[in-house]
Amino acid sequence: MKGYPKGTEVAAIGQLDGCNGGRAGARLRRRMDTATLLARSELFSALDSEAVADIAAAARDITLQRNELVFAEADPADELYVVRSGRIAIAKRSVEGRESVVALMEQGDLFGEMSLFDGEGRSADARALEPCALVGVPFGPIRAVLEAEPRLLWHVVSLLARRLRVTDAALADTVFLDVTGRTAKRLLEIAGDHDEFTLPVTQEELAGMVGASRERVNKAIAAFIRLGWLVQTDRRYRITDRVQLSRRAT
Repeated sequence: MKGYPKGTEVAAIGQLDGCNGGRAGARLRRRMDTATLLARSELFSALDSEAVADIAAAARDITLQRNELVFAEADPADELYVVRSGRIAIAKRSVEGRESVVALMEQGDLFGEMSLFDGEGRSADARALEPCALVGVPFGPIRAVLEAEPRLLWHVVSLLARRLRVTDAALADTVFLDVTGRTAKRLLEIAGDHDEFTLPVTQEELAGMVGASRERVNKAIAAFIRLGWLVQTDRRYRITDRVQLSRRAT
């Protein structure tokens, strides 16, 4: 990790391992691993290594099973989260109980930061789509760093602006793209640069990401398969005509 003389971490861990059977060394390794994860995230990337280390020292590890909630909409908030492994769905629910997935958080992604800045409760649900490991970071140490170095607030503004742009793009999709177009776009986002991919969510969850019923999303996927743009085997997909699928997503 930056900010430490070369070899310091190894020497410190070695001394601790010899002193108490490795338990303290394991804790130090975990804290350094947490600091590295935080330093790579959007909110903490502009902080120096000492500030990140202080924040990491206050963090806690969280493990979740599939469908466990990290938090529910309107819950009081006192920490944010960084994904160590797994996938988290950020979702809103209608009064009828229908879920719409507004964001998918994967390894290295940070979420739950909004309440840090406005003091309000959670704005959506956060649910594990699969077994997950998270790092929970209390708001207190983050506020202390930002108050000590107000210039870092410009980095916060940049983060929130990027979040707003993503929201604007999602709203535009809802207005200008039909269900078939939104389905094509979500599949391309999940695939990334790969032509072959495994769907990381259920069909019901994919429908929530698209903002439509499962039946309509399945109908769109069936159309892509019939047109020869996509091949499906269970939850495994292969894009066979990215050009046409991309055109349909715009």
